Amino acid sequence: MTSLYHRVAGGSLERLSALNDGVFAIVLTLLVLDLHVPAEKVIHRQRPLWSDGSLSSERELWHLLGEVGPNLLTYLMSFLTLGMFYVGCQTLFNHLRGSDRNFTWLQLTFLLGVSLLPFTTALLAKFITFRIAVALYWLNLLALGLLLLALVRYARRAGLLDTERTPGFQRAFERRIAIPQVLYAAAFALCVVNTYVSIALVVLLQLNSAIAPNIRPLNRF
Repeated sequence: MTSLYHRVAGGSLERLSALNDGVFAIVLTLLVLDLHVPAEKVIHRQRPLWSDGSLSSERELWHLLGEVGPNLLTYLMSFLTLGMFYVGCQTLFNHLRGSDRNFTWLQLTFLLGVSLLPFTTALLAKFITFRIAVALYWLNLLALGLLLLALVRYARRAGLLDTERTPGFQRAFERRIAIPQVLYAAAFALCVVNTYVSIALVVLLQLNSAIAPNIRPLNRF
């Protein structure tokens, strides 16, 4: 009975794809909820008690934008991260014949990593100059890459991958994961110099991956 259950469990690729879409949608929403202008804190610190708390100059507004800057930067980076991994999942699902129990659990583990991204993003936004916060964010990103790589390799071994549809898909997919991960590791390593430089380089690499400009060697992955 248990063996029969294992053979039939997790076989619906459509339901798994719907769950994947739902989790990504929720996590993208959670990311934007952390964006807010800290107006009250700034006003209370700079204004006398009898002030009505309203802004009176462009300088004050620029100061508010500076306060929310780390949140905007990390939000952009995480939005790009989720966008890249969502496209990767969608591409993989489009090349699958079906699913099974093990593939479903691997995908659920991948979604666990996706659901942790709002936490590591918020941590990085609050402690953006701390290397530990940068390292934890990078570990989250690395885990997502390794899990996506495990998904495509398992799908190939289990006969779930439709290799006839796109010959060489597995190698191209793995290269698309591996090369950016190496570049991200190098970028995050720069946090020993400056965390802002590290994050800015990661964002540039992600923008290159998303836009895919026709410039060599930038468009090689």
